[in-house]
Amino acid sequence: MSKTRSIFEEVTSEKPTGQLLGNSPNGGLIDQGREDWRRGVATWMKILFAMVALMVVIGGLTRLTDSGLSITEWNVIKGALPPMNEAAWLVEFEKYKAIPEYQLQNKGMELAAFKGIYWWEWGHRQLGRLVGLVWAIGFLYLLATKTIPKGWKFRMVLVGVLGGLQGAIGWWMVSSGLTGRMVDVASYRLATHLGLAFIILGTLFWFIMKLNRSEMSLFQSRRTRNDASARMAKVLIVLAFAQILLGALVAGIDAGRGYIDWPMMGGEFLPSESFDYLPLWTNFFENPALVQFNHRMLGYLVMFAGVFAWYQSRSAGHSKVRIGFKAVMMMLFIQMLLGIFTVLYAAPWYFAIVHQMGAIFVLMLMLQTLFAATYPSEQSVRG
Repeated sequence: MSKTRSIFEEVTSEKPTGQLLGNSPNGGLIDQGREDWRRGVATWMKILFAMVALMVVIGGLTRLTDSGLSITEWNVIKGALPPMNEAAWLVEFEKYKAIPEYQLQNKGMELAAFKGIYWWEWGHRQLGRLVGLVWAIGFLYLLATKTIPKGWKFRMVLVGVLGGLQGAIGWWMVSSGLTGRMVDVASYRLATHLGLAFIILGTLFWFIMKLNRSEMSLFQSRRTRNDASARMAKVLIVLAFAQILLGALVAGIDAGRGYIDWPMMGGEFLPSESFDYLPLWTNFFENPALVQFNHRMLGYLVMFAGVFAWYQSRSAGHSKVRIGFKAVMMMLFIQMLLGIFTVLYAAPWYFAIVHQMGAIFVLMLMLQTLFAATYPSEQSVRG
């Protein structure tokens, strides 16, 4: 005779058939057995992201201390060791004395001062080697253990390829200042180098966000994506990236130290010498007046676009999208203030480097907002 059940008894009080057989449910087929690798790969990419971000900061300090041309050769393996004795230091110093930066700008520099700039550049390159090593060890381990799911091998290789390309572009940039009458690297090569660094950061950040969600969650969230908010986020990302490239041009020719008043420039809205260079197109890359003017104007446009995006996003259905655009707008305002103070104080290294770090935060917040609009997470009705 069967046991009488209470009408108030929960239906879920009985165990599912799978549990009666001793097999607990494991979730959807897409995610079975993959949570461990997702956490591991996410941690690996977070380490790479932190190291690349640190490289951007150290690279900025290397530029601000005029240290980037102190090592005149590109030796991936041999260059990993710094000079180990006084004779080795003198050899490196003699190589530096042969380039235009020493002859035209640092004539008479002492060995002790040379060591100071050498360590900045060596540290920057050494960190680049370490990033490559961390990537290679992680990738080879995942490959050997056959824990790379379909679709992720290409993403992992892409990170490595971008990193290798960045090293090659770094040397291409440095080589531009070793001959002729250049006392700095070419500004457009510096912009290429910095731009690719931000592409690598953005790629890693996007992959990390995807790894922090299950594949089933990402698949299901596409049905509720907010296309209008995603478009606004993409526009902001494009504008911000262009502003980062212009900032690199400003840094490359020290344009931030030439006009130290605001909101005017040398008492004018557009400096009268903005188109003095010939041919005309070179003014957009080499004329400090026009380069800084363009950086200011695009900064205002990015700020306006950020405010507009926040205003439009107030009606967005997902709270993370609304919060994301609000955070972007606030960070843009902070970044604009940092830019103004950098100009007013003639671009001292501490303002300039914080301004560069602010660009990282701005772009990552924009990517996070784009992700929230593209892959909305579940939220309560109240949210």
